[in-house]
Amino acid sequence: MRSWKAFRRGAVPSNPVKTPFGLKLRRSVPLLSLPLLSLPLLLLSFPAAAQDATERTVIAAAALPRDLSPWGMFMQADVVVKAVMIGLAFATAVTWTVWLAKTIELIKARRNARHALRELANVRNVEDAVRQVPEGAVAQLLDGALAELRLSTDRMDKEGIKARIASRLQQIEAAASRRIGLGTGVLATIGSTGPFVGLFGTVWGIMNSFIGISKSQTTNLAVVAPGIAEALLATALGLVAAIPAVMIYNLFARQIASYRALLGDGSAEITRLVGRDLDSGTVLVRRHLAAAE
Repeated sequence: MRSWKAFRRGAVPSNPVKTPFGLKLRRSVPLLSLPLLSLPLLLLSFPAAAQDATERTVIAAAALPRDLSPWGMFMQADVVVKAVMIGLAFATAVTWTVWLAKTIELIKARRNARHALRELANVRNVEDAVRQVPEGAVAQLLDGALAELRLSTDRMDKEGIKARIASRLQQIEAAASRRIGLGTGVLATIGSTGPFVGLFGTVWGIMNSFIGISKSQTTNLAVVAPGIAEALLATALGLVAAIPAVMIYNLFARQIASYRALLGDGSAEITRLVGRDLDSGTVLVRRHLAAAE
């Protein structure tokens, strides 16, 4: 009953309070004084609440407008990172363009060389070879051998003529190999430098992410993730450019080596035909007839 009466008078009972003299006094705390007692606690909690609200605002501002699609990351990236991405995309386009052009060229060249070798295997002298062999690298080898025969003296030094023909054929083979290998050096360059260019873009992007962390004063993942994602996109583009370039370069290296072997077989076959004509005297008779005409 006493507590109820105290409550009605505007006070609530409280625990005994110990005085400096050791006496315990019971007093009541008015209800109106409770908000005044909690005011210091509220004032102390304001800075922490304000900091949390600020961090949530920064996180929301950093997370909501971000588009983490590849195109969105490209558009939001730094100028240097954009330049790296554009360069790597251009290198990728060059890689596939070279692949398409050199594939068609190598298919035609190897097919022509095989057909010419089949024709050389069926002829018995140089004149028949000139009529049967189609236009191409093997035909150029045959023209070189004939040119050397025309330039030779009437003394018919067989060994000297064969040596000169072999030297001319080697030069023609080297020129054909260089011509068929044009463009493959670009693939080697892209394959060796692509990952490092992408790594440069990654380092630059992560550096910008740390600068953003310093400005926003927060290490929350929502703030850091977009910048790191943009940086890693540069590395991904570097690998996309480099890996196909290396694989295509190795493929072309094997195909060009096979083409060189075909040209070597053509040179050997032409050398045998010329040697056969020299040993049988066909070249000498033909030269006298040409001189008489």
